[in-house]
Amino acid sequence: MIGSLVLHLALLLLFAPLMQGVITKTKAWFGGRVGAPLLQPYFDLARLWHKGFVLSRTTTWVFLAGPVVALVVPVLASLLLPFGALPAPISFEGDLILFVYLFGLSRFFTATAALDTGSSFEGMGAAREVTFSCLAEPTVLFALLVLARLSGGLSLNTLFGGHLLEAWHSGAGASLSLVLVCLFVVLLVENSRIPFDDPNTHLELTMIHEVMVLDHSGPALGMVLYGAALKMMVLGALLVRLALPWQTGWWVSDAAIFLAGLFCVAILIGVVESTMARLRLSRVPQVLIGTSLLSIFALVLVLR
Repeated sequence: MIGSLVLHLALLLLFAPLMQGVITKTKAWFGGRVGAPLLQPYFDLARLWHKGFVLSRTTTWVFLAGPVVALVVPVLASLLLPFGALPAPISFEGDLILFVYLFGLSRFFTATAALDTGSSFEGMGAAREVTFSCLAEPTVLFALLVLARLSGGLSLNTLFGGHLLEAWHSGAGASLSLVLVCLFVVLLVENSRIPFDDPNTHLELTMIHEVMVLDHSGPALGMVLYGAALKMMVLGALLVRLALPWQTGWWVSDAAIFLAGLFCVAILIGVVESTMARLRLSRVPQVLIGTSLLSIFALVLVLR
């Protein structure tokens, strides 16, 4: 238990920012540039941590609670989720519901912290973030129901257990493919990536997540960025386990397979962001409703 907990936290805390570096490097490669170093996200976090706080006099404790919750929630969620073939340190029946709503709690505090500034600009971003997340939530729940039907359990350890390899070779392969696509779309939406959002944009008409954290600075902004990196790695772990369900029985090789899968996910995100344009805001709900319907169809296939 203690060893699994330490290994989980070490993988999460050490390698999460590296995914951001891989995405940036992939986009630079597509653009014909050298790009920033792979370790640039670590340098940025260290730089922000050494800066001071700048707080508006109109804000309250809620403004600082947002970054703290955004950092803590992915760490707690990771303890419920297997990292590849490495089992989750904490597991119980129904923990999938806690996993989904932990991120709902983080979203609530992030949006509330944005509203606490009293800025209508940040309120606009909070409204967009909450709306799109509500539309993405059914996709995740139906995808987890598909896995629950295949595994016969309601804990994430069981849902992402060793039966997945056999399931891919059975009649459930089509359902798992649909679930994989739907969860990848959710990963892009929840992490504010192109084509649904752009973490680097500063255009008023198109900003979503970025506009909610504009007033954060120094260590608070560092916590927001580090929390976003942790969240991407946790959601990416869902895809890696589904796509690479192999296990060797040796924790070193299982951890290496998991990390290799995560870097493949990061490269795929970089390729998508380099080859696709951003969707119009009015198109985002339509795509999310489409992924919900696909996940429902995947559930119907395994219930036949």
